[in-house]
Amino acid sequence: MAQIDYYFSLLSGFAYLAGSRLERIAAQHNASITYKPYDIMALFDRLGAPKPADRPEGRKVYRTQELTRAAKKTGLPFKLDAAFWPTNPAPASYAVIAAAKAQTKTGSGDVAALIAQLNRAIWVEDKDIADDAVITQALKEAGFDPMLSMTGLLEGAETYARNLEDAFAAGVFGSPFYIVTDTDERFWGQSSLEDLDLYLAGEL
Repeated sequence: MAQIDYYFSLLSGFAYLAGSRLERIAAQHNASITYKPYDIMALFDRLGAPKPADRPEGRKVYRTQELTRAAKKTGLPFKLDAAFWPTNPAPASYAVIAAAKAQTKTGSGDVAALIAQLNRAIWVEDKDIADDAVITQALKEAGFDPMLSMTGLLEGAETYARNLEDAFAAGVFGSPFYIVTDTDERFWGQSSLEDLDLYLAGEL
């Protein structure tokens, strides 16, 4: 069984626009997914890479155009001028980590649905995912105990920090970023999912 490490930031519009394609691809190829949310702004600092607000004007324009095109292609609702972007993604990321552990342990809840709900909160609903009420509502809607936002806080924080170290060591430089662990084959961006699909099928 192939194993996919999925490195992502809840702040990433491109990760949101990936929708549920990763999960569909993994199911089709009997692959498992390890969800690894990480602090992308800290990674940019580690890499000496400019954050979105500090990038050259031409790159900002390209990002805007690419997001707009991707939203049209996927058909997903998307507000380019999201009211709460950027925000602090750490508390919501801790909740995702706690939920993933709970799903593995109990088989209940849907971590992919949780991530999707938190992404929609930013890019569609103009909600702040740093707000505990937003996090607990997303947990509830994805079938998890809303108290995970509190009970999973410490372990979530430790794993979130470790995910950053893992991302740096693995050569991750953006979000979404997918690594097929047994071959170290890497795919960057939601537009690379077609290639990931073909790769897992043995066609690339």
